[in-house]
Amino acid sequence: MSRQAYDAVAEGFGPGANAPLLLVVRLPEGANSVLDDLRAGAAGTPGVASVTPARLNPERDTAILTVTPTTGPQDGATEKLVNRLRDDTVPAAADGTRARVYVGGASARSIDSTADLARRIPYLITGVIVLSMLLLLVAFRSVVIPLKAAFMNLLSVAAAYGVVALVLEGGRARRLIGIDTGTPLPPFVTVLMFAVLFGLSMDYDVFLLTRVQESWLRDKDNARAVTHGPASTGRLITAAAAIMIAVFLAFVPSTEVVLKLIGVGMASAILLDATVICLVLVPATMHLLGRRNWWLPRRLDRRLPSLHPEGRVDHAEAHTPPGTPAAASH
Repeated sequence: MSRQAYDAVAEGFGPGANAPLLLVVRLPEGANSVLDDLRAGAAGTPGVASVTPARLNPERDTAILTVTPTTGPQDGATEKLVNRLRDDTVPAAADGTRARVYVGGASARSIDSTADLARRIPYLITGVIVLSMLLLLVAFRSVVIPLKAAFMNLLSVAAAYGVVALVLEGGRARRLIGIDTGTPLPPFVTVLMFAVLFGLSMDYDVFLLTRVQESWLRDKDNARAVTHGPASTGRLITAAAAIMIAVFLAFVPSTEVVLKLIGVGMASAILLDATVICLVLVPATMHLLGRRNWWLPRRLDRRLPSLHPEGRVDHAEAHTPPGTPAAASH
């Protein structure tokens, strides 16, 4: 019903009527003339369909003008209009007065939120990657493994973004999942997908690398360790991934476009991560690197705390050759 109302408003009054902009004016005493200048300036701004007369509050110190854009709330031209009003129209109209003018409304709020999120995303990504690498460094006593794991996990995230971009571009991919209108990607989706996918990918990596490390500590044979890891965890990773793929594919029949995008992107990335990355790329790169997988400077090794993904490890026992009888307990 809400979508039908949205389409009806856009058809009857123009796409900008669904999310008009608001010019909020704080008026000092005797500065009401700025309202006429502001309305005239806004009406003459490219991209503006109409501007309502100013509406004053009972105290007559605050006024609101409603600006209807010629484009929809998610259109790139609307963002340009908001910037044009803030940078050119408002300063020109309020010049020489003590009036304070703010450009608001749902579209402006969304634009501001997107810009703020875009500034913060690099910090989020950097923080998550650095913390994950530090934990892997301590857990696996290796400099190479955390670097490789971070790179492989980012491949999964990039795959998810690529699938979502393909769907949003239109064509058969979009029609296949039931999206019949052009839809921009909400900014929170990129953050959500990164956080969930990076966590799941790291989880699968830890499953795999724990078994590889156990074999390496026991035999000091990298080729055998790389073979042992996927062989012992392949079914577990595949089963866990299948469950998550089923969960996210259940989002696709939803009528909400955002849920469809999340479902398709996440399911595709998890499928790629559990098959191509975990069972092909990770073992292949570890095989090529050989003993360099486990390189760690001795000085750093002495300073790192002891930690293991599945609990404390008795390294003396881990180095005991296979078939050696365990010491009797008394």
